[in-house]
Amino acid sequence: MAATVFGMKSGLWSSVRTSVLRSWIHSSAALPQQAAPPPPPQVGFFPPVGGVMLPTGSFNGRVAFITGGGTGLGRAMTTTLSQLGAQCVIASRKLDVLQKTAEEISSQTGTKVHAVQCDVRDPQAVSQCVDQMETLTGLPDVIINNAAGNFVCPSERLSPNAWRTITDIVLNGTAFITLELGKRLIQNQRGASFLAITTIYAESGSGFVVPSASAKAGVEALYKSLAAEWGRYGHRFNIIQPGPIRTKGAFSRLDPAGVFEKKMIGRIPTGRLGQPEEIANLAAYISSDYATWMSGAVIRFDGGEYVSMAGEFNELRKVTPDQWKMMEAMIRSTKGS
Repeated sequence: MAATVFGMKSGLWSSVRTSVLRSWIHSSAALPQQAAPPPPPQVGFFPPVGGVMLPTGSFNGRVAFITGGGTGLGRAMTTTLSQLGAQCVIASRKLDVLQKTAEEISSQTGTKVHAVQCDVRDPQAVSQCVDQMETLTGLPDVIINNAAGNFVCPSERLSPNAWRTITDIVLNGTAFITLELGKRLIQNQRGASFLAITTIYAESGSGFVVPSASAKAGVEALYKSLAAEWGRYGHRFNIIQPGPIRTKGAFSRLDPAGVFEKKMIGRIPTGRLGQPEEIANLAAYISSDYATWMSGAVIRFDGGEYVSMAGEFNELRKVTPDQWKMMEAMIRSTKGS
């Protein structure tokens, strides 16, 4: 009976999977003419909560350094840390974007935000950036490696330059920042919290974003290794793996037509994308004195997307109650082994 039932389930699973694939193809082609679908009913159970989570003044007297702090998740984390009293230094290649963001956040929070130009791919530029930061604020208490780059591409079409473009920013850039600051902090007998923003597919791997997946996995290995080695110097290293969070830069490059966003929401058990403010609150907590026993942690923050995709039979949630009744009747009527 077990073999018969397994065969029936496998046939149903194949049918469901084929139906899902065809649905994706047809909806992708027709998307520009379609209106946005209503949100899944469960989304009402999981509303995002705005505002800052930690008590006011939690980062008073602290300095936070955030790469990629001018836009997207970096801007959100900078805003939250600034609201909590941290003097923030944001860095990226585009100084004009950084300066505008720094002025806007400083005006909003009343806490000074500094803009320092830095190409994280260049060790000399990183060293000069840290020199400038030391002059402005002193060495940081919080370091968030958030700078990243990504694009979708079949791996057989990747050039060596395309590979380097991503890995130089994500893996080498994170290493250059971490090692430069770590060495200076150790020399000055200063502790610090290091946080890296990676992705859920750093753990699973993913086709079509192979340079990013490889580089992010390397970042996670780097941080877990240093958590073991540099704790003796007062350094903590933690990682957040965000699921899909809508930010202008990421979605414009990875999902320009909006096709994939609908499919992502369909497979996220909470029924919605994440909000930048949510990851900002998590990052602030991990970087704060409330989390001093947390080091070497990898926190998946994705509304359940990873486990939803990982389960062999999770797509059976698309089976209707009537179909389940029919399946149960067929299973009960099956005799033999």
